[in-house]
Amino acid sequence: MSKIGYARVSTTDQSLDLQVAKLEEAGCDKVFTDMASASNTKRDGFQALLAYLRAGDTLIVTRVDRIARSVLDLQTLVNLLKSNDIQLQALEQPISTDSASGKAFLDMLSVFAEFELNIRKERQLEGIAAAKKAGKYKGRKPISNDVKLDIHRLHKQNQPIAAIARELNISRNTIYKTIKTNN
Repeated sequence: MSKIGYARVSTTDQSLDLQVAKLEEAGCDKVFTDMASASNTKRDGFQALLAYLRAGDTLIVTRVDRIARSVLDLQTLVNLLKSNDIQLQALEQPISTDSASGKAFLDMLSVFAEFELNIRKERQLEGIAAAKKAGKYKGRKPISNDVKLDIHRLHKQNQPIAAIARELNISRNTIYKTIKTNN
């Protein structure tokens, strides 16, 4: 029966240190981490965590929004954990899936986390629309034809997308878009 921690930040500009320290202080034997959006459920650390957890373990997070951003994702995770006899606990919120009240509070928090995410997206879209109307938003600067040629060359050499992104200092998404549009 182990305590396993999970820490996540959304961007590489943020630090995992505070979360990891709190999880270790709570007695976690092992801590898995990610630097990615919670809406992406294919996070490497998260997938490794799920593969590592065993019956009787307790998964500990600092806050619920560190593990899931939507009610559906959280409920799916909680059901998966429960079916494998694994408890979920949040340090900064009175949540533990071993009681009915803890589960109810968990569900309420997940609703608010998803609501907060949706509000933020709405505000961002409103801000972009206002900037476009004012002529201040032009979008991202397009990549050069030389970079496009490099992308296609490296892709034809069967280089992994992540390696191409590192070499050219561009996002994987830019690579996928360039390959897909074939220009």
